[in-house]
Amino acid sequence: MSGLLLPGLSACTPTDRPGTVTVAGGEPGGFYLEFAELLAASLQRHGVAGQATALTTGGSLDNLEHLLTGKATFAVALADSAAQRTAVGDPPAVGLSAVGKVYENYVHCVIRQNSGIRDIGALAGRTVAVGKPGSGTSLTTPRLIEAAGLSTTAGAAGGVTVLSLGLNEGIAALRDGTADALFWSGGVPTAAIAAANDDVGLGFLDLSPLLPALRAKYGVFYDRVLIPAGAYAGIPAVWTVGVANVLLCRSDLDDQTVKRTVELLVGHAEELIPRSSLGVQFLSPESLINTAGLPLHPGAAAAYRELHG
Repeated sequence: MSGLLLPGLSACTPTDRPGTVTVAGGEPGGFYLEFAELLAASLQRHGVAGQATALTTGGSLDNLEHLLTGKATFAVALADSAAQRTAVGDPPAVGLSAVGKVYENYVHCVIRQNSGIRDIGALAGRTVAVGKPGSGTSLTTPRLIEAAGLSTTAGAAGGVTVLSLGLNEGIAALRDGTADALFWSGGVPTAAIAAANDDVGLGFLDLSPLLPALRAKYGVFYDRVLIPAGAYAGIPAVWTVGVANVLLCRSDLDDQTVKRTVELLVGHAEELIPRSSLGVQFLSPESLINTAGLPLHPGAAAAYRELHG
């Protein structure tokens, strides 16, 4: 962001800021919750809200419901999950708006190193943890399985047995052998996977060959991204599928609160990068506005115009 002059946060007083803000995050051990906790602390520290807290949830789909029902002020969610929820057709007064793209999510297809599984096609006849209900992973994983020419019907040709397990339960299933693979969408490295790798010895499958089929059927939400060598001890670099993670709010949230939040995202970006993650991109107006086609909140759009000059 060299050469970009960043303004301070717009002046606010206790009477013109929300008293309480809630940021819907995700599962313990995952990037969503860690980011939501940092954002909530920063919103409170810099006076955007009188009090701000992070909410532990199942993930993207849960977060969207928390937003739309008024249980959360902000939420992080995968772009494909948000697009699907928006397509349902919410009344304009309670629609979803983007504040900005906050980082890239990496879909991990996690296996044990000694499993003998070398590609996603080899999951036929195996047992796979596909994400907790309410998570964005639970939406993305069936799309990946379909793109690989597999089926979620156990016993069918190319069928896999599906376990609806989240991150921590899925890692436990990998450990005890009740699951052969775990799908997880998160930052790099994800702390819980890194810890399990130290004990068990894990590997990842290359999911990038699935991108043409994914994009043809579901749109441009999916990118080819690299989990770099060294991100997880002893695991070589592997290509996978990336999905933008977007900070969202309700469309009826006041412009000033959204504008101040954008100013915080840009002006205090260093406070919002979880220490466990290598994969998060630095927050800047250029990266934040790339919301995978999800419409920006008017307050966010105004803030970015000012920041771009």
